[in-house]
Amino acid sequence: MSAIDRLRRSAFARPWKLLTGVAALGAASVALAAQVAGPSSAEVTNLLKTRLPKTPLTQVNCEKVRGLCEVTAGSNLFYVDAGARYLIIGRVYDMETRQDLTAARLLEINPDMLVGGAAKANAAEGEGQEMEAAAPAQARVEKTALPARPTRLALDGLPKDGAIVWGNPAGQTVTVFTDFRCGYCRALTNVLRSMNVRVVERPISVLGSRDIADRVYCARNREEALHAAYAGEPLKSGPSCDTSGLDANEAFAHKHGLSGTPVIVRSDGAMLEGYRPKEFLQSWLKDGRS
Repeated sequence: MSAIDRLRRSAFARPWKLLTGVAALGAASVALAAQVAGPSSAEVTNLLKTRLPKTPLTQVNCEKVRGLCEVTAGSNLFYVDAGARYLIIGRVYDMETRQDLTAARLLEINPDMLVGGAAKANAAEGEGQEMEAAAPAQARVEKTALPARPTRLALDGLPKDGAIVWGNPAGQTVTVFTDFRCGYCRALTNVLRSMNVRVVERPISVLGSRDIADRVYCARNREEALHAAYAGEPLKSGPSCDTSGLDANEAFAHKHGLSGTPVIVRSDGAMLEGYRPKEFLQSWLKDGRS
């Protein structure tokens, strides 16, 4: 097994080891920064051009994540250390803001695509030997063209039960069908938290997350439990409750062919499938008022 294969397997089969490695690398960088200034993005770019000669680099940014340099190559994203010696393939999480920085950056790189999963790097090493480090099947990069215009979805057939309501009670209402194991549902939730809206979140189990949905729905504080679930925090086991509303969500999704998440529904029934950035959502919701 090559060193790259070992890196790939370690990064995705044991994500906490990746996070631990990133944290350790960040700590070492802090100590080093006290003595010497870190290398510039241009210096790292030059090193990468030598070590990955067949990879067309789009941008190298050593300022975003302390201790790491973010590298984009077309629609691909990966990281290297300050000396461009170690290649890191996987997700970087900000545990203070509870954000998946890699997912957010992938969306910036591909604004017209739904991009799922972790980063993918295509590079070359040695004397013309190609190295392709890709995420496993469940985290592969998928690209699906966005619909030309939103369709409509009537929510009249849904009961009040099965909804987790959070956000500004006086804000404009937006209904979202989500899955707690969906990375782009998590990214969308972070966007909606920064907007002055009332969110009616209806969990559906597309990726096998019904057990999480049950625990969130039966929690004493559903909103708190919802954000904790998206952040990957352990949920305390509490008393069971009536989850027939979640069954209604599942039946509704099946009836209307909602096979992916997130699905965003405006108060007038206009529907969007997939993640959208804040600026787009603000404009789209504003159109619903006119």
